Amino acid sequence: MGLYGFLLKEILVMRRISLAAIFSVVFVIFFCLTAGAFAQSEPAPKRFPQITLEQLDPQGRALGEEIMRISSVGLGGPYNPMLRSPVMADRLKRLLDYLRFNTSLPTRLNEFAILIQGRLWTSQVEWYAHYPLAIKAGLPASVADDLKANIRPRGMKPDEEVVYDVCMELSTKHEISDELFYKAKGLLGEQQVVDLVAVSGTYVLVAMLLSVAEESVPPGKPLPFPEKSK
Repeated sequence: MGLYGFLLKEILVMRRISLAAIFSVVFVIFFCLTAGAFAQSEPAPKRFPQITLEQLDPQGRALGEEIMRISSVGLGGPYNPMLRSPVMADRLKRLLDYLRFNTSLPTRLNEFAILIQGRLWTSQVEWYAHYPLAIKAGLPASVADDLKANIRPRGMKPDEEVVYDVCMELSTKHEISDELFYKAKGLLGEQQVVDLVAVSGTYVLVAMLLSVAEESVPPGKPLPFPEKSK
């Protein structure tokens, strides 16, 4: 064969081995990427499996039916973890009924306060459920959109401004100044100030329940805060 023939044969063998190695590496990378994509497409099991009316006792079912009549997320959202503690769920539902439908605060301001907590907690469900309610009640979309963008809303009315300041100061500083208190009291009155604090604090509780349960918006609906998607 001679020296040149021997070297040529060795080069050809090495090329075949190199090509095989390259194809093997490419195959492994492709498999890992596709397997990862498949794994990501599989929804994670819910921390609290979705409860249904059929699983509830007669008293719980009556409460569940009440919830179904007003809820944009059915028995999902905060109601799914709430119903694990039926007495608490009943009491909290009564409080939510007052804060949603009988509060002294105008609905526009009440829903604004809820959205503020939804933004502070980056709560998908709170924002999904209450953004349309706030807009329907007369909160300017530009105010809600600035809030969603994590900037102080521009163009707020005086009562919207005081609601924003009270909710933000209580949430971030855990107190409000005398100046802000008397401004709020002058604009809203004593009962509305108390109801404002109540709705703000209650929706912190709702946001906590949603966070612990990792509840999300209904299937097929866009996430208000996609950057937080798990």
